[in-house]
Amino acid sequence: MSEQLERLNKLPLRANLRGLSPYGAPQLDVPILLNVNENTHGVPDDVQSAITEAVAKAATGLNRYPDREFTELREALAEYLGHGLGPENLWAANGSNEVLQQILQAFGGPGRKALGFPPTYSMYPLLASGTDTEYVRGVRADDYNLSAESAAGQVRDLAPNIVFLCSPNNPTGTGLGLDVVEAVYEAGEVSQAIVIVDEAYHEFVHDGTPSALTLLPGRERLIVSRTMSKAFALAGARLGYMAAAPEVTDAIRLVRLPYHLSAVTQATALAALHHREALMADVEDIKIQRDRIVAELTRMGLTPAASDSNYVFFGGLEDPHRVWQGLLEAGVLIRDVGIPGHLRVTAGTETETTVFLEALEALLAGQSPLSA
Repeated sequence: MSEQLERLNKLPLRANLRGLSPYGAPQLDVPILLNVNENTHGVPDDVQSAITEAVAKAATGLNRYPDREFTELREALAEYLGHGLGPENLWAANGSNEVLQQILQAFGGPGRKALGFPPTYSMYPLLASGTDTEYVRGVRADDYNLSAESAAGQVRDLAPNIVFLCSPNNPTGTGLGLDVVEAVYEAGEVSQAIVIVDEAYHEFVHDGTPSALTLLPGRERLIVSRTMSKAFALAGARLGYMAAAPEVTDAIRLVRLPYHLSAVTQATALAALHHREALMADVEDIKIQRDRIVAELTRMGLTPAASDSNYVFFGGLEDPHRVWQGLLEAGVLIRDVGIPGHLRVTAGTETETTVFLEALEALLAGQSPLSA
């Protein structure tokens, strides 16, 4: 046992937190970072200027608390999402993780349970533990897909209070059909389950793929969460949000911290929303690189999953850690998600993608790749 863990265990820590590890991905200083699904294109110059101007204006009033209801931001988010949503349907927090945490604070807790379908986003069980909510692990098919029949059956059998549906799913990148969401919602009627559809990567889906936002009318237990970290290239700004029935946002107000969204955060998010056309142009380029990765990995004899996200989950590797280490030594950091035979890579710029593909192909051929 490490000295740090010994010190931790001497504290009166809650029992359900003992032995857990905090969320984390390697933070290494290498030329090409493709491991945490960031938008590697960065914020365009004109958007940077708009954000700088907005933040400078907000700075003149930093002696005062920000708008507790972030009304202007909720209006802008509702306008961006469309689907007949109004500001009363929107809520935001410091990243979609805080949104999910607030949902669990309001609807989870001791004696309640949340259901997820691994492999999926690794924060779900950690958020559950942090709110003393039991986390129940459902199952997927061998190809990691989740059918409406299977998901609904598990909801009926397990009677959870909260259900996490990640679409596109992290780490596999595969989207869920709306039939799955509808079936899970109906199956959760008996336990009055809150159904969360985590659409953090929805802006990257293939054209014509519908959002669960279309299912919100008449479903007061349905929540759709989003983020500005990925498509909007604002991972460092920490702004996540959700759309739901007005009574759900009222429930979240019961657990939110006072003035939880800073004036700087609100100003940054508003400026980005007002200049989203430039940001969405980068999204289209990322989608091109993602599809390129899928095609090239298939050519190399690997088995990439169909992706609706800004990353590609791929298998067919005899020794994924050796490949991961070889790429790291070549200056390319991707993600080992702990699934045998698989790795995950973020779709970066055209140059970054080229370096990754060339290094990977060299490693598969038993050669040493060039250093990035």
